[in-house]
Amino acid sequence: MTRSLFLAPVEPHAGTSLLSLGILDYVLRKTRRVGIFRPVILDQSVDKHDKTIELLLHHFHLEQTYAQTYALTTSEANELLARNQYDQLLNRIIAAYQELERRYDFVLCLGSDSNHELSLFEFNLSVEVARSIDSRVLLLSNGHGRSVDDIAATLQQIRDAFHAKGSPVIATVVNKVEPERVEEVRSGLIADLAIAADQLFVLPGDPVLASPMLREVAEQLNAEILYGSDQLDRQARRVMVIAMQMDHYLDRLTDHALLVTPGDRGEILLSAILAHQSANYPPIAGIVLTTSERPSPALARLLDGLPKIPPVLAVNSETYETATDLSRVRSHITVDSPTKIAAALQLCEQYIDGEALEKQYGQIEPRGISPRLFLYNLSQRARSNRRRIVLPEGEEERILRATEALIRDQIADITLLGDPTTIQEQVNALALDLDLSQVQIIEPGNSMRLAAYSQTLYELRKSRGLTLEQAHDLMLDVSFYGTMMVYKGDAHGMVSGATHTTAHTIRPALQFVKTRPGISIVSSVFFMCLEDRVLVYGDCAINPKPTAEQLADIAISSADTAQLFGVEPRIAMLSYSTGDSGAGEEVERVRAATELAQERRP
Repeated sequence: MTRSLFLAPVEPHAGTSLLSLGILDYVLRKTRRVGIFRPVILDQSVDKHDKTIELLLHHFHLEQTYAQTYALTTSEANELLARNQYDQLLNRIIAAYQELERRYDFVLCLGSDSNHELSLFEFNLSVEVARSIDSRVLLLSNGHGRSVDDIAATLQQIRDAFHAKGSPVIATVVNKVEPERVEEVRSGLIADLAIAADQLFVLPGDPVLASPMLREVAEQLNAEILYGSDQLDRQARRVMVIAMQMDHYLDRLTDHALLVTPGDRGEILLSAILAHQSANYPPIAGIVLTTSERPSPALARLLDGLPKIPPVLAVNSETYETATDLSRVRSHITVDSPTKIAAALQLCEQYIDGEALEKQYGQIEPRGISPRLFLYNLSQRARSNRRRIVLPEGEEERILRATEALIRDQIADITLLGDPTTIQEQVNALALDLDLSQVQIIEPGNSMRLAAYSQTLYELRKSRGLTLEQAHDLMLDVSFYGTMMVYKGDAHGMVSGATHTTAHTIRPALQFVKTRPGISIVSSVFFMCLEDRVLVYGDCAINPKPTAEQLADIAISSADTAQLFGVEPRIAMLSYSTGDSGAGEEVERVRAATELAQERRP
């Protein structure tokens, strides 16, 4: 039986994208057969796709086309209403939904998400659709700046309307509440609405989600991009109108501030860029020049020769008008905003009890371990048993972005190897929301452990002719240093390979970590997260032509690793021949390895 949930926003800008991400992230741990459905979309959303639908389709790689996600456009709906064909309108919505119902185990239905207060027609249509498709209803309210009484009065009215039509409201989410008021709002609403605690979820406002990206600022202000077109994924956390002298405003700069200043104030533009590049001032989001003035030719020539200039936008409006326009810029969670997506998922994970919600709309039968459940379980296990991981390539962009996510989600303690100044400059240049005081940074050449590590390596390898001086030189290599941290117990694991080859990464481990007792060969495995399952492939990186004995060891090690990571091991030994149809050395080697593996692990 297909389960469906009707997500009904009560006010504009309540956070449909955020909650949709959280719901699908949970459901996809149970099944890949998931669809999304919005009964009526705006006309412009046909060509310029609906942001929420586009986000869900692409982020979760859903097996559904955009055209299959809706039944009608607003023009088509209005035309049917003008002809007094309301029943026909509902029939088309139901028919489109039933197509999805036949294909999926779960369908998330999205109510109207317009930028204005819901019209009576939009509200009544949501109520009627939820009843017609027999969907449970989840209400979503915008609690920002509102009293408990105000929120409760609106929600009670909406709940009564759905119940009157026979569509039960199973839970309510109140989003964007001031963080210090979350408990006050939650306890007040539970009392006022007379609902169970597991039917109400209150989410605090999040500055990452509330702050627009520079790309959104440029689009909504129709601004000209003078510099930094490749850095428009920066977020503007605060708007600062700058009209004072340099000495007075510099000390007021904050992280991710968007500066607004008249276009003829070249000294402010230049000093702001230099402050952004300086290690002594926080990185800014960008600069908006107003009043249709642009940098003079001499200043433009100077700026063209400077590195790492933050985004500089230009508009024709006056400064005050521009500041007012900026206050109206809306922030969206889009496909190209991974930081916002991660923040949204983390917020839902922290404040919404997925299991309690699932009990309300009907349990979904899991279909084996899905890739999303696999990754989720890993994250949960890592959080509950937090370990220190060393990342030798600490100056590399992908490593720093991964560190940002790991620290934000509290998955692991991180040690970065590299030059602290270079790492800080990279964090600033990438506009990462990463507090490096929460990260251990070690430069091997300046490490207090260098001498002890060198001595240990010398003792382990002196029988092979290694001198203490050579051991010292090797320990300056980040791969050797990181591996020694694991060997000595100063880290629990190492992840490398972003810029180094496999051979360079594993060479130190082969030299002094060695294999565990009973295993004759070092091997590797790949976890392949496919559409509907997780497979473990071994060995695809180290042993090009193992013997039968080694192949049996690889199979057993791969099975143990799979089980350790929560994947039920069922071993398939691969050769170019299937069954008994082939013969030859390669086939016989695989057959012999299979027999050995079965003997050791009946």
